[in-house]
Amino acid sequence: MMDDYTFPSWIYLGVLAVFVGGAMKRLLASHLGPAPPLVAWLGATVLAERLWSFCLPAALLLALLGLACCLYSAARTGLARPGAALPARGKAVLVTGRRRPRPLCLGCDSGFGTATAKHLDNLGFEVFATVLDLSGEGARELERSCSPRLTLLQVDITQQQQVHQALLDTKAKVGLKGLWGLVNNAGVCVNFGDIELSLMSNFRGCMEVNFFGTLSITKSFLPLLRQAKGRIITISSPAGDQPFPCLAAYGASKAALNLLVNTLRHELEPWGVKVCTILPSSFKTGQSSNHAYWEQQHKQLLRTLPPALLEEYGEDYLTETKELFHLYASQANTDLSPVTDTIARALLAPRPRARYFAGPGVGLMYFIHSYCPLSLSSRFLQKLFLKKRLAPRALRDPPGFDPDLGLGLNNNNNNNNK
Repeated sequence: MMDDYTFPSWIYLGVLAVFVGGAMKRLLASHLGPAPPLVAWLGATVLAERLWSFCLPAALLLALLGLACCLYSAARTGLARPGAALPARGKAVLVTGRRRPRPLCLGCDSGFGTATAKHLDNLGFEVFATVLDLSGEGARELERSCSPRLTLLQVDITQQQQVHQALLDTKAKVGLKGLWGLVNNAGVCVNFGDIELSLMSNFRGCMEVNFFGTLSITKSFLPLLRQAKGRIITISSPAGDQPFPCLAAYGASKAALNLLVNTLRHELEPWGVKVCTILPSSFKTGQSSNHAYWEQQHKQLLRTLPPALLEEYGEDYLTETKELFHLYASQANTDLSPVTDTIARALLAPRPRARYFAGPGVGLMYFIHSYCPLSLSSRFLQKLFLKKRLAPRALRDPPGFDPDLGLGLNNNNNNNNK
């Protein structure tokens, strides 16, 4: 009779693979010591094997596993309940931003900087907000909508002298208490398109702001952060972990930033400084819906491309990419609260997570990226971001094809010879 309840071997191996894979994934991703997650997951694996040895019915075993997952989820929710949050009063936070006309940044735009500064000010933080122009509309908007606790700093994070001056101004105000939080929000995405069609200056531009600029201001403010045993919150992007089509320059800079942040997390742990990464979904911020800007970028690309390369890809191929980008930007979320709320949660949680997903669909995206075959995850990204229908012109038309005549040049020569 017991044989009636025995699981097929492939189900047994599948569940064990989930347990062991989950253990390894959590161990590698955890910023805690290796012992707690390893012991917990090995214990769960042994428990699953023991239950199997008693030949429990499949329904009962699945119910036990489901109950364990529910208890684990409830425990995590209890740790993050609002009553457990740290007080915001008396804590100083610096929020970086870059108020220069620029394109969609998939989670790193001036819109986040403004919304974050306002939200943190409303919570009671002492906010230091960086702007490029103290007399600009963005700075005046913050002054009108925030409390007198807000301090505006004129900073371009790519200019070390301005970063140093901001450090001196902040240090003079915070004194011995130090800086509780640094929110690395500033970033740019200077173009979109295939790697072969992108200028080297586009890659350098993204790296200069997204990586070197963030590194510069983080290194400069680390003494104040160590003094307060504070937090570093960095707004990154899923494009830094996954190969989004036509976003190689932006994604490469975010990939470098992600590795930098992960390394900082381990190095600053002995100092008591917590380091978190926030990965937002698509939000409508800044210049993301500025069609005039992207039309200008598109025309400039057509002018600068070598004629032979433009012929091989085709102008219609480039135009389709631009239009798909417009469509994607127009459908982005206009409510920035998922990101600002997550930033506040990371700043005030007694035990902040190493990574936060902000916005719908990011968790599913990472699940598919982590656990599904590469071919499936790549196809998912292509369908999610830019649903290209046109292939490059050289792949559509045979060599020597003349679109005006509809005949290959070789055929024309043969006809002429006849």
